[in-house]
Amino acid sequence: MTQTQHPTRSTQITEVVLPGLVEPTGLQLQQRTLAAPAAGQVLVQVEASGVAFAEQAMRRGRYPGQPKFPFVPGYDLVGTVREVGPGVDRAVIGTRVAVATKTGGWATYALLAAADLVPVPSGIDPAEAETVIVNGVTAWQMLYHSAGAKPGQTILVHGANGGVGTILVQLARHAGMRVIGTASPRHHDALRELGVEPIDYNAPDLAAQVRRLAPDGVDAAFDHLGLTSARRSFGLLASGGTLVAYGMAADLNGKGSMLPMFLRMVGQIVAWTVLPNSRRASFYDFWSGKTVRPGIFRRHQHEDLGRVLDLLAQGVITPYIAARFPLREVVRAMELAESRTVMGKVVLLP
Repeated sequence: MTQTQHPTRSTQITEVVLPGLVEPTGLQLQQRTLAAPAAGQVLVQVEASGVAFAEQAMRRGRYPGQPKFPFVPGYDLVGTVREVGPGVDRAVIGTRVAVATKTGGWATYALLAAADLVPVPSGIDPAEAETVIVNGVTAWQMLYHSAGAKPGQTILVHGANGGVGTILVQLARHAGMRVIGTASPRHHDALRELGVEPIDYNAPDLAAQVRRLAPDGVDAAFDHLGLTSARRSFGLLASGGTLVAYGMAADLNGKGSMLPMFLRMVGQIVAWTVLPNSRRASFYDFWSGKTVRPGIFRRHQHEDLGRVLDLLAQGVITPYIAARFPLREVVRAMELAESRTVMGKVVLLP
């Protein structure tokens, strides 16, 4: 193949298909032929993809904006570029990259836009790099862009043992912040090792325990649980504090669309914003701005992911991998992720 030629051959791949509203046992493995990369595309051999809250919501049909069934889940991935399409510099072939995909990551190969690729520093294990793509960018942007947190402040992190939580608390502690974190007691010792002051997430007096630790309130609270918890968290803010809501995990097992619950959450945040108040609130959406300002969105995502990957390479961030599964064991991986008993992220290794 000359320098100006591009691949025309197809690739046989294995992928996981979510056929509809099924239990984890309903996930299907299938083989198919993937076309050669088109203009602006690359073919990436997938080395790691995560099992996140998004896929758990998607299999229930409860993730806003998810594709119609059937589709291939996989919110992000790490892999190596194997082929490029017309218009893409061939020098990228052989480069390990990280990509936020929203869907399509649970496969042995994926066709991706070359503009979405972020290089992974050498020496980082693919599974470890995978833990900081969406989770790391989310943690970084919420901490610094949404909350504007500063050294010396006290923050409250719900689900401090989760994929986002473990990175968020490490970023905060590295920056000199005090962290109060909620989690199951089984994870408290590990959280203490990270410098977190843990509280049982199920404690009936959770708010009172936070108040005992932070009598004047917390400077920022990060809450992925839903409207009821968000209201409690907002009440725990100090004057000038910020609530960052970023999910509705407590409503995951409900029925029907989550859109009404999301609209109620947004309505509450708007009310907090427009009414006279010394505190503020926002809802963080990883994909916000991609449609209306794709260039700015991509630049911010690339810059922030690059920062988090550098911290991972430096050893500032410890990647918490709950378990690694081959793609063929996706059912076990999904069941473990949904058990809510693990610390960190479950990773698939295609």
